[in-house]
Amino acid sequence: MLGCNLSNSQDVFGKWKTIDDRNGVEKAVIEIYERDGLLHGKVVQILEEGKKNAKCVKCEGERKDKPILGMKIIEDASEHSEGIWKGKTLFDPEQAMTFRCKIWLNPENSNELMVRGYLAFIYRTQKWIRIKD
Repeated sequence: MLGCNLSNSQDVFGKWKTIDDRNGVEKAVIEIYERDGLLHGKVVQILEEGKKNAKCVKCEGERKDKPILGMKIIEDASEHSEGIWKGKTLFDPEQAMTFRCKIWLNPENSNELMVRGYLAFIYRTQKWIRIKD
């Protein structure tokens, strides 16, 4: 039983490559980390051609015209059940929109992170790929 638990709770933390689920373009590398028992994520590398120095031009407030590289896009998600994290802040800098989120490892492949963003009752799920150091 302990073995099952360990494989189930493999770390969601680390670096993940985002791939646009609509066109297959590799977009960025997001570092998922823990602080004070909560999950956070920030953009640590831009992969998309021509976007390396992109700024959040559609953003308002403190993010307006700030570089996307280094931007925190997931804030204060908490673990709700074994390996499933939920939060109110999954930020998409391209759309300048904030979504509620649910994050978990693909049960069939622990090198895939499932990231679901919710807007009201509509949702979209992306599969992020683990980057091994």
